[in-house]
Amino acid sequence: MADQRANENAVTSGPQNTSIEDIDPPKKPKTSKFAIACALLACTTSVLLGYDIGVMSGASLFIKENLKISDVQVEVLAGTLNIYSLLGSAFAGRTSDWIGRKYTIVLAGVIFLVGALLMGFATNYAFLMVGRFVAGVGVGYGMMIAPVYTAEISPASFRGFLTSFPEVFVNVGILLGYIANYAFSKLPLHLGWRFMLGVGGVPAIFLTVGVLFMPESPRWLVMQGRLGDAKKVLQRTSESKEECQLRLDDIKKAAGIPPHLNDDIVQVTKRSHGEGVWKELILHPTPAVRHILIAAVGIHIFEQASGIDTVVLYSPRIFEKAGITSSNHKLLATVAVGFTKTVFILVATFFLDKFGRRPLLLTSVGGMVFSLMFLGVGLTIVDHHKGSVPWAVGLCMAMVYFNVAFFSIGLGPITWVYSSEIFPLKLRAQGVSIGVACNRVTSGIVSMTFISLYKAITIGGAFFLYAGISAAAWMFFYTMLPETQGRPLEDMEVLFGKYHRWRKADAMLKERKQVDGDDNDNAQVC
Repeated sequence: MADQRANENAVTSGPQNTSIEDIDPPKKPKTSKFAIACALLACTTSVLLGYDIGVMSGASLFIKENLKISDVQVEVLAGTLNIYSLLGSAFAGRTSDWIGRKYTIVLAGVIFLVGALLMGFATNYAFLMVGRFVAGVGVGYGMMIAPVYTAEISPASFRGFLTSFPEVFVNVGILLGYIANYAFSKLPLHLGWRFMLGVGGVPAIFLTVGVLFMPESPRWLVMQGRLGDAKKVLQRTSESKEECQLRLDDIKKAAGIPPHLNDDIVQVTKRSHGEGVWKELILHPTPAVRHILIAAVGIHIFEQASGIDTVVLYSPRIFEKAGITSSNHKLLATVAVGFTKTVFILVATFFLDKFGRRPLLLTSVGGMVFSLMFLGVGLTIVDHHKGSVPWAVGLCMAMVYFNVAFFSIGLGPITWVYSSEIFPLKLRAQGVSIGVACNRVTSGIVSMTFISLYKAITIGGAFFLYAGISAAAWMFFYTMLPETQGRPLEDMEVLFGKYHRWRKADAMLKERKQVDGDDNDNAQVC
């Protein structure tokens, strides 16, 4: 009797406690690996930006000597790629709505390859700047489309892990750029920097070929009415058949397609190519969409305004100001910066879906404020002493490594994770493109003004300024960014709407308490 009851309990409780492995045992490892492979390949576009940032930190030293250019021209050379990438990111949103996410990634790789070849064969400063322009447009396309594609193809259970890949690959690219600097620095002066810049086209070739074997984003396919194709992709990137169907139903609902329609191809009233998005996003947004846009733009601006590009792009100059004079030692110390960033970004990828976005983000920015303050202190001490101050040099080096480590465990990856997952389906591509455009403009301003800034207010003063901006960023993130961990992409507008109403109700409650307190004070006076 007891055995029979136990068997009945096992049968009745089975569906409630059934794991993914029990539902679909052979497919879970396969689907997870497939989603990861797609995300890895898409995010290779971020290697292009990272490589350019890393390689330019060393190449600019040799370009300045070989082409006899000024510090201002070095600033323009280093920073204009970010301005040029603004064009790419601005066009990428509409392009990806028109031709699809997949072929926009291919386009990014082709454009960057042409730019890298132009820079490698540049004969003078003007020719070099033409190559920077073309490469910058390719970088802009890649930076916008990689997180969008990854977010749209990833299951909610490990979306944070996958959408942090773009920042992982930026750091891998930076490290490869630093290594290329050290490797090619032994070549003759006129060849070294050309090899450094030209080799950046190699990953673009692999990217362009590899992406052709990737599936299209299921959300873009649904917006085109291709439900059958979308379901095939979701079956390969979901952890179970049930999750696949739930994801498909949510996407159809978000795209305005009735859930009961299960045909392979449906006639949508108007296929989405990005029309009408600016009206809903900029001109007449709902309170929730307005909050989403402010959050996305804010996190992108603060990521770059915190001064991370100056630490990465001008690290040889920072180490020189700190007292390291040997070229080899400066380049080796810079390689260590790239290694530190890469290690800590890899650590962050495993924490994003475990601890959530907000805790990591606030911890990261708090650590950056600390490291930037003490980097400013160390550089100020070195700057005001004629002789060597070994402990201050050590402090400066430690704070550079602390800064990139704290950036990499939170602000770096979460900027791309957060902005790619919070926009509604119809607004996502062009919404992310606005965020990326703000990111590139801020990065360009910061990187193009650093040398002039530290000459005007001292190098220590420059990092005190970045510390202040990072403190303001912490307050913005604390008050404006709700937690998005584990939520389906289709629920984000509802989440931000609730958060907006909660903040409004909280403000009204505080105002009411203040009024009641004033009334009580007046009553006591009477």
